Amino acid sequence: MEENIIVIDKEKEREYSYLNLGPTHPATHGIFQNVLKMDGEKIIDAVSTVGYIHRAFEKIAERKPYYQLTTLTDRLNYCSSPINNMGWHMTVEKLIGAQLPKRVEYMRIIVMELSRIADHLICNSIIAVDSGALTGYFYVFEQREKIYEIFEEICGSRLTTNIGRIGGFERDFPEAAWKKIDAFIIEYPKVLKEFEKLLNRNRIFLDRCIGTGPITAEKALSYGFTGPNLRAAGVDYDVRVMNPYSSYEDFDFKVPVGTNGDTYDRYMVRSQEMWESISILKQAVAKCPRTGPYHADIPEFYLPPKNDVYHNMEALIYHFKIVMGETEVPIGEVYHSIEAGNGELGFYLVSDGGRTPYRLHFRRPCFIYYQAYPDMIRNGFLSDAILTMSSMNVIAGELDA
Repeated sequence: MEENIIVIDKEKEREYSYLNLGPTHPATHGIFQNVLKMDGEKIIDAVSTVGYIHRAFEKIAERKPYYQLTTLTDRLNYCSSPINNMGWHMTVEKLIGAQLPKRVEYMRIIVMELSRIADHLICNSIIAVDSGALTGYFYVFEQREKIYEIFEEICGSRLTTNIGRIGGFERDFPEAAWKKIDAFIIEYPKVLKEFEKLLNRNRIFLDRCIGTGPITAEKALSYGFTGPNLRAAGVDYDVRVMNPYSSYEDFDFKVPVGTNGDTYDRYMVRSQEMWESISILKQAVAKCPRTGPYHADIPEFYLPPKNDVYHNMEALIYHFKIVMGETEVPIGEVYHSIEAGNGELGFYLVSDGGRTPYRLHFRRPCFIYYQAYPDMIRNGFLSDAILTMSSMNVIAGELDA
């Protein structure tokens, strides 16, 4: 007698739920959406959507003079906006062949490394918050405030700084800025050490972070990862070392590298990078004279001081030519990249000799590595998805330029 065997497709009978993680959920730390296919709290699949705050920066850049684009680069990764500004200025300087005094390059390194510390302490303290530890967040944010006070002394702004100019800085560092830099270098290591004591060997933190959102070195490279997220996966790549700019070759520092590419490794890489930034700051302050030139000798591209414009005919002529776009810009194509807070931030600039860029493309590290997010959270839990996103340091402004 034959038996009728009924094969039940459990996969078809299983009911899944769908969850919108974003675009306005506070846990996403930005305006972007992830549609999650859920089996209970387990993530079966995910689809990411970006573009909610797209501002068409690359198109706007085609209508603005070169010296006015700093306000756009400010609003990419606004957690470390001065680094973006310096990258843009270096790109234009590469096009025009400007030579900067060593003092200016060291001053830039001071500003960039302060910005890197501000960026990393935001990321690591957010990882702590999303794993349930709120204390460290408020503790290190006091130090972030001190960094912003330094920026305020230098340029009058804090978050979106508009700091620097093509060729250097708008003004010299005042004595108050140097004093605050000196004080920060002394004070911050103590705070960072206490922050690490709170988390590095904390059993709850370790259980939440180790093995969460992992990615292999091969997959990270195939997605185009750079920065701390790539180094956490075990790839020793840092633009400051591989393609030095702004005299980084004059400095002695290490490149921290992880092994597992998970949330804990991303946290540890950023933590170690802050120690290296402190070391670079100490070296830069020691190397940089407190007085001297603060911009390159390129009057045809560097706006003269307003007082000179009022009293000096030559300064008035240069000011008029720069503002009215009558300065001759070389025709050509250049690409310049820097090691920003999230990785390799690049600018591909095409000039046709006009007063504005013919074409400008921003290589934003966030936009490139965020495409791997569905892969990294698949088969994990919802709570792990939040922690993974925090550890990737996805900044909406950089994602959606």
